[in-house]
Amino acid sequence: MNITIVTVGKLKEKYLKMGIEEFVKRLGPYAKVNLVEVADEKAPESLSEADMDIVKKKEAERILAKIGADVYVIALAIEGKMKTSEELAEDLESLMTYGRSKVAFVIGGSLGLHDSVMKRADEYLSFSKMTFPHQMMKLILLEQIYRAFRIMKGEPYHK
Repeated sequence: MNITIVTVGKLKEKYLKMGIEEFVKRLGPYAKVNLVEVADEKAPESLSEADMDIVKKKEAERILAKIGADVYVIALAIEGKMKTSEELAEDLESLMTYGRSKVAFVIGGSLGLHDSVMKRADEYLSFSKMTFPHQMMKLILLEQIYRAFRIMKGEPYHK
């Protein structure tokens, strides 16, 4: 399986980079993982709704440029479906079984994802009703993808 994780913004925190590198390494035997960072749009703290939409649209253009037409897209969004680790494993296994071996997970910036990215997504996934920093979400997502592959293979780890 080819997994791409597209995120908005550059990861700066060393502790998160180390965790992400560890899970990419652990995923090596199971999948090819490609981490793609697109630039976030600089914006002041207080924005109007119209300005927020402009910022998200610019970020969306960068995101969509990194996703091929044949890729199954999963957008991380608070309004997405919450799943157990076992359900995520089943879903990834089903995608592989039915020839959808290219999967992209998309994590938006601090303002979220533009409608154009949401329309491109094949599904929405939520990890919680809480909001997490998008940089931390990349680490959490990678851990869950690793856990999903361990579950699929019947290997210990997920308990």
